[in-house]
Amino acid sequence: MEMVAAIYGATDRFPSHERFGLVSQLRRAAVSVPSNVAEGGNHYSNRDFVPFLRHARGSLAGIETQVLIAQQREYVPATTAAKLTQQLDELGRILSGLINSLKESSQTQDSGLRTRDSGL
Repeated sequence: MEMVAAIYGATDRFPSHERFGLVSQLRRAAVSVPSNVAEGGNHYSNRDFVPFLRHARGSLAGIETQVLIAQQREYVPATTAAKLTQQLDELGRILSGLINSLKESSQTQDSGLRTRDSGL
């Protein structure tokens, strides 16, 4: 949620002609990250949650690319772009860790089910 606020703050200063272009794209991608985490977290299994987390992680990559474009166009200063990129990288690591943890947990649960189902 902090990243969303940071993106909204950074895009407030973009030129008005970017309102329906880069501003809209950045804001939608930023909002999609916590939205996917929330939506996926409402599912009943880790296996169902993981694709939502992967989509959220993909949105982070898109945001990073768009921030770099904004920096090249001089819509954001290099210091702001670096701060946002650092925040995006940290969120990406967190999501990757959660994905790996859920996949391991899901695999453990699945192997336990197969053992019980086979009568072992």
